Amino acid sequence: MNRIDPQTPPGSSPEAPPRGAAIIGGVEQNTAGPGPFVMASDTLEGNKVIDPSGEEIGTIDHIMLDVLGGRIAYAVMAMGGFLGIGEKLHAVPWSALTLDTRRKCFVLGVEKDRIKAAPGFDKEHWPTMANSQWATSIHEYYGISPYWEKDRYDPWA
Repeated sequence: MNRIDPQTPPGSSPEAPPRGAAIIGGVEQNTAGPGPFVMASDTLEGNKVIDPSGEEIGTIDHIMLDVLGGRIAYAVMAMGGFLGIGEKLHAVPWSALTLDTRRKCFVLGVEKDRIKAAPGFDKEHWPTMANSQWATSIHEYYGISPYWEKDRYDPWA
């Protein structure tokens, strides 16, 4: 697999995990136009999300920004339901996702049964995503370091 991380700052190891979502598939780094390194968030909404075995587990419903931090915080993935009725929403840490340019979807490295058991919410009862206790628990559930923590990718730290 061709894994590209355009977000690795100069002087960092290119083998280090990305700060954001990884990109796999056939990727031309010098193509004209947006994508896949810089994209409008609305072009990603509605993209399917699959588990490691290739089974579809949901779709990207929203992309949530940490406005003060200037980063993508979460992808809100919709699961189940019909025409938006009865679907369960899950906040997935952005760095837990991999954009697969060949299959034109996101891959979440968690099996479907674990996602079904994940903390979720419905469209009428969103969690307070800026609450650090809630946010930490979501990152822990997916085994991802919280995006706001000081990390080795910050060349100015």
